[in-house]
Amino acid sequence: MNPNGSPENTEKGKKGWFLRLAVVLAIVSILLLGLLQLVESQLDQGEKDRMTHTVARGDLTVTVSEQGTLESSNNTEIKCKIRGFNTVTWVVKVGTLVKEGDELVRLDTKVIEENVSLGKTNVNTAVATLERTKADVAKSAIALKAYQEGSFVSQDERLQESIKIAKKELATARKIQDSSRNLYTKGYVNSFELQADNFLVTQNELELKVQQTQKEVLNKYTKEMQMATLEGNLTANRSKQQSNEAGLEMDRIKLARAEAELENCIIRAPKDGLVIYPSAAEWKETPDITEGATVRKDQVLLLMPDLKKMQVKVGIHESMVDSLEVGFEAIVRIGERELRSRVSHIANVTKPAGWWTGNVVKYDTIIELPEVEGLKPGMSAEIEIIMAEHKNVVTIPVAAILETEDGKFCWVESPDGPQKRTLKLGDSNDVFVLVKEGVTEGEKVILNPLAFVDEAQKAAQRLFTDSSM
Repeated sequence: MNPNGSPENTEKGKKGWFLRLAVVLAIVSILLLGLLQLVESQLDQGEKDRMTHTVARGDLTVTVSEQGTLESSNNTEIKCKIRGFNTVTWVVKVGTLVKEGDELVRLDTKVIEENVSLGKTNVNTAVATLERTKADVAKSAIALKAYQEGSFVSQDERLQESIKIAKKELATARKIQDSSRNLYTKGYVNSFELQADNFLVTQNELELKVQQTQKEVLNKYTKEMQMATLEGNLTANRSKQQSNEAGLEMDRIKLARAEAELENCIIRAPKDGLVIYPSAAEWKETPDITEGATVRKDQVLLLMPDLKKMQVKVGIHESMVDSLEVGFEAIVRIGERELRSRVSHIANVTKPAGWWTGNVVKYDTIIELPEVEGLKPGMSAEIEIIMAEHKNVVTIPVAAILETEDGKFCWVESPDGPQKRTLKLGDSNDVFVLVKEGVTEGEKVILNPLAFVDEAQKAAQRLFTDSSM
């Protein structure tokens, strides 16, 4: 028989199995005990980690903080004086200190030089045209005077002389006629001779009448017609002269303007000082004034700020602007310097909101700065505006408050555990809030109640559930 099957060996095997089971049970018991101790220690540590704040009285300062950049409230604007559009060929570097008369900007001159050349040609042509017109005026005036004092007078005198001759001849013919009639009655002449003398009288009468008619026509019609023609020519030529003079003046003005624009293609500093670029639009990354940029008339190309009159312009959110007033104290921090000033202006109209502002509506607010050496446009500044100051009031940390649709709450330590309180609050800053009702001095409020108070967690869960439905 195999010795391993003996009753003695079988008994030893049973004892070894029970021993191993006892060891396993002992190990499991130790592990369970350790786990329970770990859970209890974590619960105790949670109670220890729960932070509180003792309610007390103190001073509360309500402020609004914004970022801004320095600018001058009195800028000398350097503008483009050329009509239409032009191209920048060179511009001084931003931040350059210049002297009066130094070059700041150069603009393209090619088109303007062509305008100057064309203007000179037009002026010379207009001068020549005007001189010809002046000569025509002079000739018209001479022609008018020559007719009045020459042609008309000579014609009139000639007709007067012809009338005198006609009258004499008529008088002679009538004497002959009278003599023939006497002789005819006496029989010395026949009827044919008498008729001939009568015909001569009639002929001379007609000749006299013709001469008189010619004189009347000359004085009454011919003179008026000729005078009207000559005076009309003179008036027309004078009008043409005035038109040519006006045209010449216009061409000279255009030439002078083109020459001035050519000179304005080089823009010089009107005074000593610092030169900066005007601010770019909020949606742009760089200013508009660079080499190759297109500029227009009256566009501001550069600024020369008055460094003795500096200010900061910041945007105040629409939710705060109604509480802001001119005169509120402002603390301006520029690097390591801290300046105290006051709000000097609040815009009545908001700046346009867009994607570049995150669609946030803000109102421009200006804080004038005292005269301090070393302030320059573009410097970054942190602005803290004091909205209100409360003395000796009850405050608690903002972190102790839970806000729901039912109101604002906090939890205070009590012998029975966290106790919920309904709060009536006032002004606040980023850390503390003024408490009008709900807690008293000496009580301890629990900070971050959502992490440690079951009731706060349930209230927050209800608020989340209601809002998602």
